[in-house]
Amino acid sequence: MRKLIRHIRNTFLVAATVTIMTNTASAESAVNWDMPTPYPVGIFHERNIQTFTDEIDKATNGALHIQIHANGSLFEHAEIKNAVRSRLAPIGEFILSRLANENPVFEVDSIPFLATSFEDAERLWAAQQKPVQDLLAKQGLTVLYSVPWPPQGIYTSKPLESIKDLSGVKFRTYSSATEQFAKLAGAVPTQVEIPDVGQAFSTGRVGAMITSAATGVNTKAWDYLTHYYDTQAFLPKNVVVVNTTMFNSLPEPTKKIVIEAAQRAEARGWDMAKQETEEMNKTLKNNGIKVIKPSDKLSSSLKEIGEQMTESWVERTGDVGQSILKNYK
Repeated sequence: MRKLIRHIRNTFLVAATVTIMTNTASAESAVNWDMPTPYPVGIFHERNIQTFTDEIDKATNGALHIQIHANGSLFEHAEIKNAVRSRLAPIGEFILSRLANENPVFEVDSIPFLATSFEDAERLWAAQQKPVQDLLAKQGLTVLYSVPWPPQGIYTSKPLESIKDLSGVKFRTYSSATEQFAKLAGAVPTQVEIPDVGQAFSTGRVGAMITSAATGVNTKAWDYLTHYYDTQAFLPKNVVVVNTTMFNSLPEPTKKIVIEAAQRAEARGWDMAKQETEEMNKTLKNNGIKVIKPSDKLSSSLKEIGEQMTESWVERTGDVGQSILKNYK
């Protein structure tokens, strides 16, 4: 009887030891990635990313875990691309037009009145995608997916009857395209990141901005301004990129899981953006923001600015830009 008890005890100890060793090895072999993102958790881009990372974690049984660091908490927006490039973070998200100073190809989706609907934006991304992927590939980055913001409109703290009403106004910008727009509108470009928008308006640092209804809702625009002009000027896109070397170091089954999750994230993100547009416009209205269609006079002036920016963009991009526009149109 004692021999039987001793045998059972030893068998249990061996099994427990094997289990501990297996779990330890599994934990040690698991890959943990940090993912910096520039926007607050509540924004639909971030909700989409959370689903994307959750799917990867589940499909790999935790072999690849991606920890999201939202709202610029790990790296500021302007630092994210280079952080991924230099392997300080394996994966990250940023708005594509921020890279316009590197190459104007990156900002075509921020040219006002070039693509003013989701259908146009999809066609523009199809025309722009390959050049963008090639440019980022040269920097050791792989594009996983891209999702647009809702159409951009102009927020002000006072009525905007014509473009002249923006003359001298401090205008919040977040890219070279929005900076150029502000200058052509006679405003004063002032770069402000999303987490600081409310304070910038409240302290008088800025008096107007062009951004989506989603950003207005997530920053509670009704606390610091009064008017939103639904110009549907353009639909800029965010991209999620991964360091190519780190991505290629993953096992092939894991890489396949990431790619498939990215494909779903892109499709889901575009649908979320469309739904977000309707819901956010309603939320602005419900909270006292005057959501207004621009007057013919204002629309005409804005389209003229868009035409000037398109011509300037083609001059700066040459054959590549002409090819993108040709494929788009």
